[in-house]
Amino acid sequence: MDPFGRTYWVYILASGKHGTLYVGVTSDLSGRVYEHKAGITPGFTTKHGVHSLVYFETFGTIDEAITREKKLKRWRRDWKINLIERSNPDWIDLYEGIAHQMR
Repeated sequence: MDPFGRTYWVYILASGKHGTLYVGVTSDLSGRVYEHKAGITPGFTTKHGVHSLVYFETFGTIDEAITREKKLKRWRRDWKINLIERSNPDWIDLYEGIAHQMR
C-alpha cells in the first residue's frame, strides 16, 4: 500500500472502437484524462485524437502500476482489444462516470 494512501491507475485511451490505443499510468485518473481530452500536453494522444477512456485498473502502489503499464505496452494489439472488450464491449468513454465519482 502507498504510504500516503494514494491510488494509482493504469488506463487505456482510444481514438474510437478498434482505433489507435494509448496506455498510461497516473495517480489522478480524472485529471489526467481531462488533460488528454483538452490537449493540454502536446504529444501522441493529441496528434492521433486518442481521448476516449475505455479501460482502467487500480493499484495500491506506484511500482505495481508502472509494472502493469510496462507489461500492457508490450502486449500485442489484439490482446489489448480483448482486455478492453471483456469489461467495455461497446468501447463507451468511461470518463464521465469516473469524473463524477472522483469529485
